[in-house]
Amino acid sequence: MSDPKNSCYFIVNPRAGSGKTMRKWLPAEKKLERDGIPFVTALTDHKRHATQLAIKAARKGYRKIIAVGGDGSLHETFNGICRWCEENGASPADFCLSVIPIGSGNDWIKSLGIPCDAMKALELLGKGDTLQMDIIEARCADDKRAYMANVGGVGFDSHICRRVNAEKESGRRSKLIYLNALVHTVFNTSALDVAVVADGKTVFSGKCYSIGFGNGKYSGSGMRQVPLACPDDGLLDYLIIPKLPVTTLAIQARRLFTGTMDKCPYTITGRCKCLQVVPLSMNSTDIVELDGEIIGRLPLSLEVTGEKINVIRGPGL
Repeated sequence: MSDPKNSCYFIVNPRAGSGKTMRKWLPAEKKLERDGIPFVTALTDHKRHATQLAIKAARKGYRKIIAVGGDGSLHETFNGICRWCEENGASPADFCLSVIPIGSGNDWIKSLGIPCDAMKALELLGKGDTLQMDIIEARCADDKRAYMANVGGVGFDSHICRRVNAEKESGRRSKLIYLNALVHTVFNTSALDVAVVADGKTVFSGKCYSIGFGNGKYSGSGMRQVPLACPDDGLLDYLIIPKLPVTTLAIQARRLFTGTMDKCPYTITGRCKCLQVVPLSMNSTDIVELDGEIIGRLPLSLEVTGEKINVIRGPGL
């Protein structure tokens, strides 16, 4: 039996990466064995199972918990750790979180300088160089709660996410699905009528197409909606796209891929510790996404809790 204090607990999603996870993960396990690194592997077999496994691992005393998969696996694992800490009065700072990227969406690791290569990511894990990432708690309608590690949004952002997830569940795996979902959403999604309040000050009120918020920079397979976000600065970045002519949107959309959305003359950007998005009409109780997962509906409250969790980072950060 492994010693939880000195062992890595890997939560493996065998369906990530178009089902190629195990083919890539088994050589990684052999490397761990050769290097004499104690570890435990747990396989997920349904949606949100990674959250349950992370809670179980934390309860047993494991403090190095690693998701093997993509951003969805990371989100579930991270939420499991945070929920266990909240329920047991423990500090997330006692934990070390990382990802071995074997998934179709690997955006969180880009802000941390982790290579999209399982073996190289495993080497970084062995070096143990960490960053203390901020923990952001979200509350939606009906008191639904979740924690955000990377990027989230409402409006275009959440509808693109829902469409991409549906494409993935139907078996389609391609970077083009993000672009196709973006184009479809721009022409088929209505503007929201909302108020956005940052640290108690109303920064926007009216019709908008999208509100993005981030702890990390990247989402949608490399798009940068909040290009200045930093995971350890104690602040949440936000970006609001007001209702604009479709032609203007189309021209400005390239900024998502060049990391210059903050320089767009039409957007509203800022940083805060607490962000609220309140619908001003019943038609604007939109869906909310965090880390590529739909977690509920507006109204939404996001707060930088002040807690930190150790995350593996690449060199130079």
